[in-house]
Amino acid sequence: MKIVVALGGNALLRRGEPMTAENQRANIRRAAAVLAKLIAAGHSLVITHGNGPQVGLLALQAAATPGSPFPLDVLDAETAGMIGYVLQQELGNAVKDRLFAALLTQVRVDPRDPAFAAPTKPIGPVYDEPTARRLAAERGWQIAADNDKWRRVVASPKPLEILEVEVLGFLVKCGVIVICAGGGGIPVMEREDGSLNGVEAVIDKDYASALLARQLHADFLLMLTDVDAVYRGWGTDAAIPLGIMRASDLAPGDFPAGSMRPKVEAGIDFARTAGKPAAIGRLEDAVEIIAGIRGTWIEPVDA
Repeated sequence: MKIVVALGGNALLRRGEPMTAENQRANIRRAAAVLAKLIAAGHSLVITHGNGPQVGLLALQAAATPGSPFPLDVLDAETAGMIGYVLQQELGNAVKDRLFAALLTQVRVDPRDPAFAAPTKPIGPVYDEPTARRLAAERGWQIAADNDKWRRVVASPKPLEILEVEVLGFLVKCGVIVICAGGGGIPVMEREDGSLNGVEAVIDKDYASALLARQLHADFLLMLTDVDAVYRGWGTDAAIPLGIMRASDLAPGDFPAGSMRPKVEAGIDFARTAGKPAAIGRLEDAVEIIAGIRGTWIEPVDA
């Protein structure tokens, strides 16, 4: 199958883990070993990845530098290069007979998207609530709960178009395993004269991955994170994992905004528009998820 594999930022850097180059490489090496099994099984992969922890760290570093800090679109590009480089290298170390390429990917968004007025995308480190509220007051951040911790949140407009899709399609046809749409891609908007410029935002990589999967006519959308399945009633004593579901059985509003909800929405969108399945689950379970015995499947059939 042609599979778009979306690696969550928390699958590449575990929650609460220090954001060091060594930890990131160790986690990416672990992800590469899992992806190598899918490649060995004969699947054609297009790999996307999150950047929430990494872009938040770069934003902190940029804010501490005298002068005007770099905007988020530039930091998105930096994280795509940084993570893409290590992924490409570790995949090449794990699989010797395939070609890999990391491609910076621009994604067009609507500057009038209501997301700019209601930020929901968590980035950067996790904090306890008092620390998060102090930093928000000091730095003008907006913050929100992320499980039992708190994080900075930024605007996350919906992706409208993957601008490099023709290049990506060409590489895939040539047998190249492409790493792209890092961090959801680099958000850009189109001016009246047709030229492009960056936008201060972070696109959700699951929405971008679903769009990419549709544009590339993928057979399967696989979203890998650090949770074994989608849970109904997450965080309560009545929480239950969901197995194989029809798109019509899921209501995105039942799941937390900024974490599981985008994955569920992206899965529903891909299943309904492409007529192909999507799945959500833990990185380590990727092979079993594809086989339908782990994780949560979202089937396109609404009957």
